[in-house]
Amino acid sequence: MTDVLRRGRASLAFGFFAQGVAFALLVTRIPAIQDRYGVSDALLPVFLAAVPILAGAGSVATERLVRRVRPSRVLRWSQPVVLLSLLGVGAGDRLVVLAVALGVFGLAVGALDASMNMLGVSLQRAYGRSIMLGFHAAYSLGGILGASLAWVGAHWDLALWVSYLPVVVLLLPAALVGSRWYVDGDRSGAVGPGGGGSGVGFKLLLPLCLVMTFAYIGDSTVSNWSAKYLQDVLGSSEQLATVPYNVYMVTTLVGRAVGDFGVRRFGAVAVVRGGAVVAAVGFAVVAGAPGAWVGMLGFTLLGLGLCVLVPQTFAAAGRLATEKHGPGASDAAVARLNVFNYVGFLIGSPLVGALGDAWSYRGAMLVPMVLVLVTVFYARSFDNQPDRYGGGHERPRTADVGRGSNGL
Repeated sequence: MTDVLRRGRASLAFGFFAQGVAFALLVTRIPAIQDRYGVSDALLPVFLAAVPILAGAGSVATERLVRRVRPSRVLRWSQPVVLLSLLGVGAGDRLVVLAVALGVFGLAVGALDASMNMLGVSLQRAYGRSIMLGFHAAYSLGGILGASLAWVGAHWDLALWVSYLPVVVLLLPAALVGSRWYVDGDRSGAVGPGGGGSGVGFKLLLPLCLVMTFAYIGDSTVSNWSAKYLQDVLGSSEQLATVPYNVYMVTTLVGRAVGDFGVRRFGAVAVVRGGAVVAAVGFAVVAGAPGAWVGMLGFTLLGLGLCVLVPQTFAAAGRLATEKHGPGASDAAVARLNVFNYVGFLIGSPLVGALGDAWSYRGAMLVPMVLVLVTVFYARSFDNQPDRYGGGHERPRTADVGRGSNGL
């Protein structure tokens, strides 16, 4: 069974990696997509907002679907759909094709994100120690690779489908093969509309939903405004303005790569509080930076601080739902929490933009700083004592493991 766990962990990490590549290839080539399809500046926000909205719908649908179908099956088929819809975005030439491809991408991403994190939470429960940050580190690594490939495509002025096709050809069969070793956790009480998963109340998850929203407001602030902030507010060159997001991604990867060790050593509550404080300091440094290099220091701190919040929030949701309603409730909790990923993404960028225009961009950076600091007060929701993760208190490794997906 230990080999089953190890194969399940490796295959799921590859799924996170592939998703990071695909999502980065989409969002970093938005200007090229706009040019290819002739999308006006007025219409572009509609397309961009549609993806997270539909992703939220996909996550809600997945909550209902996994009452009857194992999450591994949802992940097995949603990942190829995401990759093929990405290729559709690059290969089309009419606006209706773009609308359909992005719509399918959004729905599939919602199902993919929810099912990936469901499997990650159940694997962590089976391992009896923190491994969730490692999966998200694989996502960050994929995002760095995807952004680098997008840079190559833009640098060499490659057509979108030329940039996307080799990635899809390589990742799609690899993801399908790897899906044979996905491992589902114990889902007792999850089958049927009246199963344990339907008993997860919003009140139980509310603190974690807020933390997820605030974390993604911070993340979207960096991804959407770091370049503009460095160039327009701190007076950097156009070339230097592209650096903060790359630095942010690298430090996110580093923080997640070592974060599980921190959780095992100090506990989830301490890691979440520390991450929130570091992220708040990062926003404060960005807001008060006298020049570009100090600003980049702030974005570096943001990567180190924000990176731990989302994985630990998913883990905490699964743990709380399991304690209250049994293992079958974990999947529903993760799916519901995942919706607030997209809520934060939708709120963050417009919020900072509106405050920047009406007030100042320096002042706008203080708003996500305050929001992420609220996480310090909600950190008690991350208490992992009931599961005794790490520190010599590991549970039996086979405790909550169901059949691998190839046994369905």
